[in-house]
Amino acid sequence: MLGARIRHARRVAHLTMTQLAEKAGCSESLVSKIESGQATPSLAMLHRIAAALNTNIATLTEDGPVDSPVLRRGERPVISAGGISLERLVLPKRGGLLQANIHIVEPGAASDGQIVHAGEEVGYVLEGRLELTLGDEHHEIRAGDSFTFPSQLPHGYRNVGKTVARILWVNTPATF
Repeated sequence: MLGARIRHARRVAHLTMTQLAEKAGCSESLVSKIESGQATPSLAMLHRIAAALNTNIATLTEDGPVDSPVLRRGERPVISAGGISLERLVLPKRGGLLQANIHIVEPGAASDGQIVHAGEEVGYVLEGRLELTLGDEHHEIRAGDSFTFPSQLPHGYRNVGKTVARILWVNTPATF
């Protein structure tokens, strides 16, 4: 589904695969593989593709409207890529300003470099340990720790522990 949605968004934007690849900072071959379902992009690459298409990951991965404001445990959608999963706490909707996920990070897994975008972020570590990188600074955060930063600051993270890390992560506007 993701590949088809990216292909559709690319065509709506009147971009060739080469143009999208240039704007996203990847190869045309990778765009082709993602669109055909032969490759799954990292969350950082998916973010760059979404930005190149003037959208966000939420729009590319939304499953459709839900009438209820309540999302039950075990019924929330999960996006996974490269040892990191995002469990949706707020379903994406057009014009929505708030985004909340539980980031589930396997031991040793890391974001694909640092990203930058508009907005603000706040997080609370539910379990595990993480190294949060904000620009040139590295912060080790553990269960019970919280953090906040402007999203324009380059940021990334990796699980430095031996167990899965789970982080309640909220940002505005919706980016992922």
